[in-house]
Amino acid sequence: MWAREIYITEFDIERLRKLLERSGGWSKKDREFLRDLEDELDRAVVVAPQDVPCDVVTMNSRVCIKDLDTAEEMILRLTFPSDADFGEGKVSIMAPIGTAIIGYRAGDTVTWKVPGGVRRLKIVSVLYQPEAAGDYHL
Repeated sequence: MWAREIYITEFDIERLRKLLERSGGWSKKDREFLRDLEDELDRAVVVAPQDVPCDVVTMNSRVCIKDLDTAEEMILRLTFPSDADFGEGKVSIMAPIGTAIIGYRAGDTVTWKVPGGVRRLKIVSVLYQPEAAGDYHL
């Protein structure tokens, strides 16, 4: 299957690799998602924070996504696990949807594995990206 080129900032990849290194105590289910995340990081184009295109989903970005199967739109913020709170729209990079959208651009369609199968999501827009706002170390 062909995969789109994705972008990860140097700062994000460093923090995400550290998260992966500490994953020994995670559940079997979480380790599966960590493998997916590691696969995404391995194929990513790594760029300096100031060089990441402003429409790319980076850590702490707020994005509008659309479920192409239900037509539902939602606004999410991609966070590290310690900051996640789905009730507030803060989704962990460890969640399947977090792993699915990291590094992709507005307009891209991604697939998201769920217990009942696969969902298709379109990244409608990146509402806030820390790097574009000059917030390089959130």
